[in-house]
Amino acid sequence: MIAKRITRRKIVDKFVASLALLSIIIAIIPLAGVLVFVTSKGLSAINLEFFISLPKPPDEIGGGIGNAIQGTLILIGLASMVGLPIGIFSGIYLAEYGNNRFGSLVRFIADVLSGVPSIIMGLFVYVVVVLTTHSFSALSGGIALGIMMIPVITRTTEESVKLVPNSIREASMALGIRRWKTIIFIVLSTAKSGIITGIMLSIARIAGETAPLLFTAFGSDLWATGLNQPISALPLVIYKYAISPYASWQAQAWGAAFILVSMVLILNIGVRFIARGRYRK
Repeated sequence: MIAKRITRRKIVDKFVASLALLSIIIAIIPLAGVLVFVTSKGLSAINLEFFISLPKPPDEIGGGIGNAIQGTLILIGLASMVGLPIGIFSGIYLAEYGNNRFGSLVRFIADVLSGVPSIIMGLFVYVVVVLTTHSFSALSGGIALGIMMIPVITRTTEESVKLVPNSIREASMALGIRRWKTIIFIVLSTAKSGIITGIMLSIARIAGETAPLLFTAFGSDLWATGLNQPISALPLVIYKYAISPYASWQAQAWGAAFILVSMVLILNIGVRFIARGRYRK
């Protein structure tokens, strides 16, 4: 009787493990298909001119998306300046002082904000910033993307700080170190891997957003020379070129898609390495 039960458990175990493996394979197939397809289509457009040149009219051969790469980096930088301080300090507050009604409200707002469609973010910043300044700009695009970063960083920071053992806090304060110094110099230092992981995930989240930039950054065929002017970005170039009837622009759209996918893939791989180092400690 016992032998039959053990045999049955082994069969069920192998069956469930096979289902899990099959699920992983099914999940990987679309990802692998996207990567292979984008790579096969995009590599043909990649060359030095593609990275350093401005776009050319569709009836001319050559050109590049150097301004879009520049614009994407600028927008990510601006978004980080908006989202990182707010998200990190909000996460610290929720982890250290958030066991109250106000903390619950902040968590609820962060969860709701993470589910708001990106186009709504773009419309909000369009009304608040673009209509106020009477101009599309890199600044408005950075603000829109920065708002999208806040909930991801907030919740990741909160969970990372909560994982720091209370014994570390107690030991620090037992030595006479004030609580705010303990949080800044000891708790955050211990939780930095998790916080960095959240930051990289939030950057990967906003890097490919197009909808909010249509209402804010708007796009440009020139190099960025100021934060109060329209600016190009990789998602905008992909959108514009992909729907055009010109073969040369469509080829460059695939090239831009390959660069964007590569950026997001590198960020996610970086997150995995940081997380691995975090759990090994």
